[in-house]
Amino acid sequence: MNRKSIYVELEIRATQDELWAHTQIPQLHEQWDLRFSKIQYFPKNSESDIQKFQYETRIGFGLNIRGTGETSSTIFKDGNERVSTLTFASEQPISLIRIGGGYWKYKDLGDKQSFITLFNYQTRFGIAGRIMDRFLFRPLFGWATAWSFDRLRIWLEERIPPSVVAERALLHYLSVCFIVLLWCYEGLVPKLLFPETGELTMMRQVGWFNGMELQMVQLIGIGEMGLGVLIACFHRRKWIYIIHVLALISLTMPALLFYSELLKSPFNPITLTLPMIGLGLTAYLSRRHLPQASRCKRQFK
Repeated sequence: MNRKSIYVELEIRATQDELWAHTQIPQLHEQWDLRFSKIQYFPKNSESDIQKFQYETRIGFGLNIRGTGETSSTIFKDGNERVSTLTFASEQPISLIRIGGGYWKYKDLGDKQSFITLFNYQTRFGIAGRIMDRFLFRPLFGWATAWSFDRLRIWLEERIPPSVVAERALLHYLSVCFIVLLWCYEGLVPKLLFPETGELTMMRQVGWFNGMELQMVQLIGIGEMGLGVLIACFHRRKWIYIIHVLALISLTMPALLFYSELLKSPFNPITLTLPMIGLGLTAYLSRRHLPQASRCKRQFK
């Protein structure tokens, strides 16, 4: 193998049999694992414990990566630990992974299970493939493994189906992205780059900062961009959405009270503030039970 192995570990409140079923039955496995879109077991030709399978992964733009593999399992005598080994390969020229292997380990900790994986693979495309793997694919693959493990945890602990978790995550991150973009845009463009297009006039109309209107507009712009960065960093926290709403109200009310002519404009503070509050509410309500790769212990061995 040409790189250090990917190691991911997570503790899950479930029975070992339950965790085993959700990771060994293809119809259950493919629901939570980002790395596989479809898994199909082939009929066994003998009593051997080696199970051959075919996998498929959608990579977008109508393209699929297909490959084959073999898996076998071992249950230790004390019944507290199981291991499932795996080898996989793809003959498709577009697949960065040529061949690989690893294992899943299940350790019974009483009321929860330690779910561990370690795997590695060889790449195609020579030096270019190794560079792509080192700086992009391998970190992304490790993150996808950890994110998937936590989605499985939510399924087993909270009984929320993986499809619902994925939809909630998509809704949350889209809402957060739009909020961050809007705060950064409002801080940069109309306040820092082009304050004379309206922001400076409104600040003068308020009349609170005689002679320092431009500096105040610029300061507010920096603050709005800073709030956008804070929301990006702390989007899972309740308090950031309280600040989000209070900041919107604080910026909107003075403009409407001292420059009411704005209400006649087709694009006024109300048409911006209400959608941003709505986006904040959506992000706030969807923030619970989101998979986090950071919950897992991750390293390269």
